[in-house]
Amino acid sequence: MADQLIRATAAEGGIRAVGVITTRLTEEARQRHQLSYVATAALGRTMAAGLLMASSMKRAGSRINIRVKGDGPLGGILVDAGLDGTVRGYVSNPSVELPPNAKGKLDVGGAVGSGYLYVVRDIGYGYPYSSTVELVSGEIGDDVAHYLVNSEQTPSALVLGVFVGATGVTAAGGLLVQILPKAARDEALVETLESRVAALSGFTPLLQAGKTLPEIFTDLLGDMGLSIFPETQMLRFHCSCSFDRVLSALKILGEAELQDMIVKDNGAEATCDFCGRVYQASSDHLAQLIVDLQAESSV
Repeated sequence: MADQLIRATAAEGGIRAVGVITTRLTEEARQRHQLSYVATAALGRTMAAGLLMASSMKRAGSRINIRVKGDGPLGGILVDAGLDGTVRGYVSNPSVELPPNAKGKLDVGGAVGSGYLYVVRDIGYGYPYSSTVELVSGEIGDDVAHYLVNSEQTPSALVLGVFVGATGVTAAGGLLVQILPKAARDEALVETLESRVAALSGFTPLLQAGKTLPEIFTDLLGDMGLSIFPETQMLRFHCSCSFDRVLSALKILGEAELQDMIVKDNGAEATCDFCGRVYQASSDHLAQLIVDLQAESSV
């Protein structure tokens, strides 16, 4: 099943639901960064969360950054997701592996540890909006839901999942259900929704059972006036890095440092943290940067 995002509403617009399937892009991230099982689950959940959160942004070009910084062996997670359905990300220590937790599942919480969740919303103009909350469990889903409730004042239920088998990622995605102010006063509705979400065994078991996103929505909200949007948005792992950006970054080092690289290393090598792509800048490239810097300084 292709990576995709579907939106829906229920309770006469009082409930907003968004679902994503991110199996392929999570597998691409696993391969690009050579991630361990637990690192794959951690990054995969965070990328799904980023896409779910970015889906509520309005302006074209809007993006959201999620940074998870814990004291566990994973070190940290950084994800960049856009309203356009693109996402990228990485973890600080991709090879970290831990035994399963008490429930027999990948111990993402143990890998992340205690710390903070940082969220930056960039709507394409003005200053980006940033917010920070403490991590609740390190399991990502609980932490992002905690952020939505405390920083955006929106009661939210978030279910995220990544299943990693011997051959790679076979199921990944998530579901975000939010109760908007017009429905938040209906205690019976809130309690019913909370119990249904709590009863879910997870998200990946639903995908492994062959459930589609519309079917998942119907099971959860079908008797609440469910309205599924007809548009299906395709999702993909995409990084905006380029050789020109690498050269621009090298240029900042200045003439002396560039000349030192030419003499000692006969060039420079740079690796993009987000996608793992390696760029090689030859001594001729560096020499041209020096010429450009000298021309700029003489103006």
